[in-house]
Amino acid sequence: MCGIVAYVGHQQAYPILIKGLRRLEYRGYDSAGVALLGSDGINLYKTSGKVDELDNHVKDKDISGTTGIAHTRWATHGEPNTINAHPHFSESGNLALIHNGIIENYLSLKAELENRGYKFRSQTDTEVLMYLIEDIFKSNGLSLFEAVQMALSQVVGAYAIVVISKDHPDELIAARKSSPLVVGLGKDEMFVASDATPLVEYTSEVVYLNDEEVALIRRGEKLLIRSIDNTVKSPYVHTLEMSLSALEKGGY
Repeated sequence: MCGIVAYVGHQQAYPILIKGLRRLEYRGYDSAGVALLGSDGINLYKTSGKVDELDNHVKDKDISGTTGIAHTRWATHGEPNTINAHPHFSESGNLALIHNGIIENYLSLKAELENRGYKFRSQTDTEVLMYLIEDIFKSNGLSLFEAVQMALSQVVGAYAIVVISKDHPDELIAARKSSPLVVGLGKDEMFVASDATPLVEYTSEVVYLNDEEVALIRRGEKLLIRSIDNTVKSPYVHTLEMSLSALEKGGY
């Protein structure tokens, strides 16, 4: 029952991300992490344990930046520790990814990447997907969005993912299959989450991604959605009916 929160906009991302993770704590998890696009690249912090431990861990760290991703993980591949926690860097450190779901063919993908010289840090299927995306991105002269599409066409399993790049600080790329993901639309800002509870404080307009859809989310631009096979999709905007006051009653 992992949780995803992401933000791109004009506000500092970290307070939005950490609050969003707290709203997703009901899902259950064993580790938490955050990656923020700062002036010198991606600052990535993660810990085993609870969101409060992550919040304490970053108190003396650089958490500036208006674009970021955050995650709470329930261990599937690999024990619950800091190395296996999300987000995961690409091998170069230029990209970072969070992921809900399970990549069923990760072992065959991992073996292929190891044959190409990649060395993995964690035991997770998520890191395999991150390396696959970067390998395609570097090897084929594609945009990052196109590399995500191509990588996901090779994946068997379930996923909800968000990717950030140090070279595109005003951009998120999100995709889903068999694992929910919702995009919140704000004024010159956008949000992503695994359900609507982290978003309701900031916007009532959301788009639920459908299976095998990839979203290009840029600050100040309209949401672009294409399928993995590059068919253009028209976003359908829903209006959230839940209220923040009802949400904060904790189910009572």
